[in-house]
Amino acid sequence: MEWFAVIEESRRDLGGHTRFAGVCIRERALISLSFGGAIGLMFLMLGCALPIYNKYWPLFVLFFYILSPIPYCIARRLVDDTDAMSNACKELAIFLTTGIVVSAFGLPIVFARAHLIEWGACALVLTGNTVIFATILGFFLVFGSNDDFSWQQW
Repeated sequence: MEWFAVIEESRRDLGGHTRFAGVCIRERALISLSFGGAIGLMFLMLGCALPIYNKYWPLFVLFFYILSPIPYCIARRLVDDTDAMSNACKELAIFLTTGIVVSAFGLPIVFARAHLIEWGACALVLTGNTVIFATILGFFLVFGSNDDFSWQQW
């Protein structure tokens, strides 16, 4: 039970933030998310640049990575979160984000069916898509709350 007292004492010293092994939990989450993004981009680059594939058409999914958080960010700025009911603006943002994510998964499959890329490259790009979109979702889950360390400050 001694370790619990050390964590509680360090939490009081940091104003409520939990510190573990010298790093705050949110900082650890940010480091993990950046690692996840790097792994996802590595899969995307492997699907493009390996000598057996050597086609760079799958890089068009980068546009979807950039576009996917934009509807939700706009809706968060426009919508008051005090209302417990779902509203049309937030639902539209989720719908548009879903469409962008589905398009990002569909584009490599269309490229593979059209013989622009190989199926192995398609599998690597789809793996990269899964990791990148999980990273984007993780970012909004970790930093999406309206507390003192929010993504809205950026």
